Amino acid sequence: MIWKSMLISALLLGLFAIAGTGLVATTHHGTAERIAQNERDALLRSLHSLVPPEQHDNDIFVDRIAVTDVEMLGTKDPVMAYRARKEGRSIAVVISPVAPDGYNGSIRLLVAIKYSGELAGVRVLTHKETPGLGDGIEIEKSDWIRSFEGRSLSNPDETKKGWNVKKDGGVFDQFTGATITPRAIVKAVHKTLSYYQTHRDQLFETPASGEET
Repeated sequence: MIWKSMLISALLLGLFAIAGTGLVATTHHGTAERIAQNERDALLRSLHSLVPPEQHDNDIFVDRIAVTDVEMLGTKDPVMAYRARKEGRSIAVVISPVAPDGYNGSIRLLVAIKYSGELAGVRVLTHKETPGLGDGIEIEKSDWIRSFEGRSLSNPDETKKGWNVKKDGGVFDQFTGATITPRAIVKAVHKTLSYYQTHRDQLFETPASGEET
């Protein structure tokens, strides 16, 4: 009787373990899908804040390619370039470089560049900067990130060190008590503009990679 009772208990425990594992796996799968969809929606909102839907007639999220340049784009991993077009004309590209030298680590950006080479805008996707200091890079916290709008490689004049924070002789503000964070972003945006200038044709003419899998 004791062995029979032990066997039944063991079977019950096994069934509970299997059921529990299945429940966790199902929950994780469902949660992962929701998280991925939320991230996609947030990215699309950011893309459309930089290149509004009325300015293009293609699916900017699908018309994209992966590009790689560790020196100019801040990471050895491929980054995405989202293309905006209207009636077949190239309107803008939004590149997602990394500023690798933020105060608390890497800062991932969206840098929107008009076909002419002028910046449509910049947004911060992810960062680990200090709340109350470095997080002023977020559009929700301050208008600092808007200071890039309308800029280009010649505005400010890079030969006069304009593409720096004011502490380094440039035109971009820094935050009180937090210079490293804006310095890293200014540098990353400038490098992305330089990358665009060299690779503009490739960025617009390479066939799209399509939807993420």
